[in-house]
Amino acid sequence: MSAAVEELKTRARVRLNAMRREGQDGKLREQLHEVAGEVGFTQWEHARRVLSGEAVAGEDVGTFWYAPRTSSYLNEWFADLAQALAAHARSRGGVLLPYKRQFVIVQPDFLRELALDPHDPAIAEAGRDLVRAYGSSAWHALAAQRVRAPRSSFEGG
Repeated sequence: MSAAVEELKTRARVRLNAMRREGQDGKLREQLHEVAGEVGFTQWEHARRVLSGEAVAGEDVGTFWYAPRTSSYLNEWFADLAQALAAHARSRGGVLLPYKRQFVIVQPDFLRELALDPHDPAIAEAGRDLVRAYGSSAWHALAAQRVRAPRSSFEGG
């Protein structure tokens, strides 16, 4: 099981236990859906599938690799993977990220908003391409860091 999936499961259990201590009813499944939504997925199974490395090419990977505060940054967006890969090959230092069923080439400031270090060796190990590196050990390491990012990095403002 991936560290990112385990982190979300732990959060859901902690919340459920807190609710029960306060005398509230709740179900683990509801908390799993809630924590999945907070990090950019439509529901728990979506998060589990993507973060476990089970998603297939063309599948919606959610907004996990996006921070609303980056909307004013100048990034290159692509609907076509071949075009994104060609532009990425020409980019200087850009990192290719998935966004739902699209692709975006981002710069270091964008990565910082995701609470990632642009100089993290895992980014280089992934070839600055988190689309083609999907499911690799580098991708999983970065996903684990991202899921532990402050909640504010997943929210607007």
